Amino acid sequence: MRVMVLVKATTESETGGAMPSPELLEAMGKFNEELTKAGVMLAGDGLHPSSKGKRVAFDGPNRTVTDGPFSQTNELVAGFWIWQVKDIDEAVAWVRRCPNPMSGPSEIEIRPLFEASDFA
Repeated sequence: MRVMVLVKATTESETGGAMPSPELLEAMGKFNEELTKAGVMLAGDGLHPSSKGKRVAFDGPNRTVTDGPFSQTNELVAGFWIWQVKDIDEAVAWVRRCPNPMSGPSEIEIRPLFEASDFA
């Protein structure tokens, strides 16, 4: 099963887009190494703050482009991984081992990806 693991944004990650501390970068690097060695990690990256992004809203044939930043910081994504795991419980076990991705309280969401077999 493939899952997308979403690192939720915080006020800190959205303001200024400061890089994580060297200690956090090192800890996350080690964690990503473990994921890779275990054959779990397929992809992963951090995202710039929403102030550097855009949203495109669809309404029938109409398209409306909105420049960031976007409100509701707790609903934004600051980074992601794509993992190959045997089940959602394995993904939870890996997330429990993850260093806190932010300097304060944070949240990670795990969502299964659709597979071709889901549409059979």
